[in-house]
Amino acid sequence: MLTNSTRRWLAGIGVAGAFVAASATPAAAVEPATQLGVFMNDITIAAGTAGKVASPRLNASKPVIVRGLTVRYDYTGLAGKVKLTPEIDTECTSPEQNVLVCQDRFEVGLEEWAYGGLFRVAVAPTDSAKDGDSGKLKTTVSADGFDAVTDESTVRIGEGVDLAAGPRTELSLRPGKSFTTPLKVTNAGETTVKGATAIFSNDYGLNAGKHNSNCTYVGDELRTCQFKDEIPAGTTLSATLPYVLGADSFAPGFKAGEIQWMTPAEFEDFQVYLDHHGITIGEPGTDGELTLAKAGAKMTANAVQADTQPDNNWSSLQVTVTGKNSTDLEALGAKLTGKAGDTVKATVGVRNNGPATLDYSRGDSSVTYMALDVPEGTTAVEVPQNCMPANGDKWGEPGKPGARHYFCYLDPFLKAGDTATLDFTLRIDKVIANATGLVKINVPCKCDGGFYKDLKPANDTAKIVVNGTGGGSTGGDGGQGTPGTADGGQGGGDGDTLPITGSATGLIASVGALLLVAGMGGYVVARRRKTRFVA
Repeated sequence: MLTNSTRRWLAGIGVAGAFVAASATPAAAVEPATQLGVFMNDITIAAGTAGKVASPRLNASKPVIVRGLTVRYDYTGLAGKVKLTPEIDTECTSPEQNVLVCQDRFEVGLEEWAYGGLFRVAVAPTDSAKDGDSGKLKTTVSADGFDAVTDESTVRIGEGVDLAAGPRTELSLRPGKSFTTPLKVTNAGETTVKGATAIFSNDYGLNAGKHNSNCTYVGDELRTCQFKDEIPAGTTLSATLPYVLGADSFAPGFKAGEIQWMTPAEFEDFQVYLDHHGITIGEPGTDGELTLAKAGAKMTANAVQADTQPDNNWSSLQVTVTGKNSTDLEALGAKLTGKAGDTVKATVGVRNNGPATLDYSRGDSSVTYMALDVPEGTTAVEVPQNCMPANGDKWGEPGKPGARHYFCYLDPFLKAGDTATLDFTLRIDKVIANATGLVKINVPCKCDGGFYKDLKPANDTAKIVVNGTGGGSTGGDGGQGTPGTADGGQGGGDGDTLPITGSATGLIASVGALLLVAGMGGYVVARRRKTRFVA
């Protein structure tokens, strides 16, 4: 499920490879209902070039380990126009003309969310291909014991052009301040560029100062700007983008953004990918059109063009956040009642009391690490997958019930005013008045992330009270002692859903940031923790 936890909707360049999850079911025990899934994006390539590298996005209806994973590329609909060749020759064969079959000889783990990187192929125009050619590519995935599934995509051949982004912008300013940045694009090729689209991937807090009519936004997050100008060879066009640095930005700190330029045809391909995954580019603004200075004539008709040098399509914004603006994280405990043999749900976690939002999304690390002691007389029978039994600096299997102490990680983003919680199901084995467990946040960890500059450390510990007899608080000002896990080990791994309450924060960080493969025609989603947001 793609939800709205993102502050970045595109996150750098990369490919998510095969990932075998510990929770995956062996192929021999697969239920009949389990189904494979495949998605191959539309691709636009330039005539007379080496084309682009692409890979299908593979998934299953539930986590599973498969054998004999095979992808069959049928490009008979592109005969004489396009040729597909494997990146790794030993994986693929060509049993018939215009067909390529690739197989993985090892076990491969598939998840519900799709990822790419396997069976990468070069999609190249033939010598006889010309501008305007197009056709269908059929991509079929199969595996031992599974029904085959096919996806059909479009490959277009267009005119080669070269868009180049402007230089990097570096600034230093305090939270809440307004600023501007240049937006530049150069036609570095020899052919007139007919239109261009800028894709923005900004950290949370880099808020748009205006909402222009030819740009799209989700809240104050700028996603895209589309320009219909013709850009002659050697010409540079520019505009000025207004921003406001969010008042809840953590300081001292750092924020960054990326800009990628695409041709209109490549942007159409990208929109197919976004639509398939239910991701929006947002809504147009109402503040008038953002214009490019020195712009020439407007396009009179749509043209199919593809960039031949994608490495120079990128630019960046780097903002050093000055001053001091930290936050108070408060541990959340629980009060439970029941009789012997009952199971009760303990909802525990952390609330960000502000004033700063914590955003570790670029490193995909936990905003804080949490330790939990199970109350006396109870047993943890259901445990979140992002919590592990803890014995000093030794950790057990994620989600394993029955331990007395647990170490947990959370999502990489927690907006000021929001709450992140985890559900533990406890069985009451013996009724003990005021049986007490502890929740502690901001515990040290020899891993990335974590928060250790809390404005109010006194509320970093809370109680889990079972069958309490008094009116004491379970909040951050209560409880003594330290949970069993205080340090050591390495965090990480994908966990169960974390309910987060408060206002929405952006686009896609639930499954995660989108990884856009520059110039390769393939778009992939990085594996991320699943997060449920409650307004």
